[in-house]
Amino acid sequence: MSVVQAVLLAVTVGFAGYLVGGVLVPMITTRYEERRKAQTGLTMSQVLDLIILASESGIAVVDQHHDVVLANPRAEQLGLVRSRQIEERAWAAAQRVLDTGHPEELDLTSKTPQRGRDNIAVRVTARLLSKEDHNFVVLFADDDSEQVRMEATRRDFVANVSHELKTPIGAMGLLAEALLESADDPDSVRHFGERLQGESVRLGRMVTELIALSRLQGAEKLPDLDVLEVDDVVAEALKRCKVSAEAADITITTDHASEHQVLGDRTLLVTALSNLIQNAIAYSPKGTPVTISRSLRDGDVAIAVTDRGEGIAKADQERVFERFFRVDKARARATGGTGLGLAIVKHVAANHNGSIDLWSKPGTGSTFTLRIPAHVEKPDTDTHGVRAIGKRETGMEAKR
Repeated sequence: MSVVQAVLLAVTVGFAGYLVGGVLVPMITTRYEERRKAQTGLTMSQVLDLIILASESGIAVVDQHHDVVLANPRAEQLGLVRSRQIEERAWAAAQRVLDTGHPEELDLTSKTPQRGRDNIAVRVTARLLSKEDHNFVVLFADDDSEQVRMEATRRDFVANVSHELKTPIGAMGLLAEALLESADDPDSVRHFGERLQGESVRLGRMVTELIALSRLQGAEKLPDLDVLEVDDVVAEALKRCKVSAEAADITITTDHASEHQVLGDRTLLVTALSNLIQNAIAYSPKGTPVTISRSLRDGDVAIAVTDRGEGIAKADQERVFERFFRVDKARARATGGTGLGLAIVKHVAANHNGSIDLWSKPGTGSTFTLRIPAHVEKPDTDTHGVRAIGKRETGMEAKR
């Protein structure tokens, strides 16, 4: 190749590069921007602004001179920016990022709750806006309250389980020792053996309820729900509690059959109602009645369990559905209560899109009401679109 040809080739390549990089690319970008703006009515800058404004994370950009270049409203709400000034702890982290180039994380949770506002846990991540330019730091703030709450709940749960399991296990160990030392005394053997059996039953019940509660609180999806007759659920729960009621000299009365239906898991609903009845029996004086009633309330089937016990103080009513909480710890231990029954009821109700309500007055008694959305059967239609009326609708079944 001659020198002239080489020069011409270089000029051609250079001109082609100029056309592509200096003319075609900007032209294509401009056309794309114009077409997108024509479709949406927004420029790319406006789109980015809207994204930042709508972000659930607080976003702030600060420069090396401590000036806030950009901040969205969420950054103000989370306390990352106040009056156009970056929070001091966040600025200290930003300075370290400017010096080292390495990302930083910090806890920006306020030590003193602000008046009229809940104290929220705030987690902040700070990093360079660009690796090539060490003049700007972008900070992302997120509400970490739910994660902190879950971790605190987990710690409390482990601590409570450890404490509650120690009691029956320790009692069983002591009773086993007493049993061995009383081998020559049949009456003592029977006495300690019965108490040992009682503690083992209590321990087994607690483990079973812990497993049930773990499943209800976890991510496990409920099995396919069935259309259930509420009267059948009540009848089965009563059957489970019959022995306990007779032993406590408690009479359980119910209203008439309702024929209401719900969509739910039979085992869970029977367990929840049984727990309410057992709770009413345990806290009712001998010879007093426990009443069960069924009704429709605002589209829900409401099953109310009422006792004539001592009642629950207002301060304790919000806490009775907590795991292991007991109003009367001594009495609960005497009756073999695990402190998990009402917590299970609460989660069963929630998993069925229902609720559990409590009315109580000290000296009068308590009423726990389990509410589950009522199931209403849709009318059938035949092949010609004519409504087929079932026996329940016509009342024919009742007349027969």
